[in-house]
Amino acid sequence: MPDARDDARDHATDHASSGAPDRRDPARFPVNEPIDLTGRTALVTGAASGIGASVARALAAAGATVHAVDRDEDGLRALADGFGGSGRSSIETIATDLADLDGLTALPTAIDILVNNAGVQHVSPIEEFPLERFDLILDLMLVSPFRLIRQTLPHMYAGGWGRVINISSVHGLRASAFKSAYVTAKHGLEGLSKVVALEGGPRGVTSTCINPAYVRTPLVEAQVADQARTHGIPESDVVEKVMLEPVAVKRLVEPDEVAALVLFLCGPASASVNGTSFSMDGGWTAH
Repeated sequence: MPDARDDARDHATDHASSGAPDRRDPARFPVNEPIDLTGRTALVTGAASGIGASVARALAAAGATVHAVDRDEDGLRALADGFGGSGRSSIETIATDLADLDGLTALPTAIDILVNNAGVQHVSPIEEFPLERFDLILDLMLVSPFRLIRQTLPHMYAGGWGRVINISSVHGLRASAFKSAYVTAKHGLEGLSKVVALEGGPRGVTSTCINPAYVRTPLVEAQVADQARTHGIPESDVVEKVMLEPVAVKRLVEPDEVAALVLFLCGPASASVNGTSFSMDGGWTAH
């Protein structure tokens, strides 16, 4: 009677001879090596500050050519001037209003890595929420990502590789009062990301969301006054009593933490990570 260990060895031999990569061989699956994006081209929206700037720097430092897109020309200039690249990468800035949907066709489409990050916030009860502000937030944070994905997928499909990374939010998984437009846009982005994952996965393109709680960015800092007014508390209490109240880790997320996760999602260890959402929320969604 054949030994079970012999069967296991035979199975392993058959697997290796089939041409399938042997994931036990570190030479074939270099998960511990630095992520090298040399030859890849990325487009990062909302790149003039905060998360977008950190992501642009991280991708460029890994060797990618990065198109940093924002309407803040001064912020983009500071980003490019402050990047000390190695010569094999660069940050190229494009000043444009991403809420100008027709203008998106002028952006580069030969993109391997698309990071949809641009966003704005408005805090107000629904009955007082300005209609034009609601429309702007959905255009910027949902319609614009759809159009950018639509026009960059053909290049990714042609190359058999691509990464669509959507900077969502804990508000893509949970709702908060007084943020109807933001919550609506982020929930929509989650659904869009899953559809891209299903369509793109068989063609080498993955799509994921990153869902941080409050991040130390100008967008969050700009909310303090509105949050204080809406909740009827002093501005000095907003971070502790509103922003950090639902999280177990009592601090703001740093932009570089989000950038590190983006970099991981572009590396070899994430090849099968697709259609999912990464909570970086300090335990908010554990409730």
